[in-house]
Amino acid sequence: MPNKRILVVDDALIMRMMIKDIFSVSGYEVCGEAVDGLDAIEKYKQLKPDLVTMDIIMPKCTGIEALKEIIKFDKQAKVIVVTAIDQREALMDAIKSGAKDFIVKPFDEERVLSAVSKALK
Repeated sequence: MPNKRILVVDDALIMRMMIKDIFSVSGYEVCGEAVDGLDAIEKYKQLKPDLVTMDIIMPKCTGIEALKEIIKFDKQAKVIVVTAIDQREALMDAIKSGAKDFIVKPFDEERVLSAVSKALK
């Protein structure tokens, strides 16, 4: 299902690059990147992507706060949260707040792609 536009949100450049690599070889278009939650909300409104991958732990505004704002702005928003293995509580909060799925760092390419294709259906 290529030609879908994805906004990649993570405060770590290396993580954004890893996610972008997975998407680019799979035919998805990374239409933008954001470095924190505030940046993510702004870029979402500008770019209106088909999907967002959202890191949970970020400076200025967490991924969960950004997720809530994005869902408030667009009820149909599709957001997949990116989490470290020890962030169970934050993960549950994200799912309750409207996240479609989650992926765990370090990334398993197949898991990332299956979460994305499921969320985009």
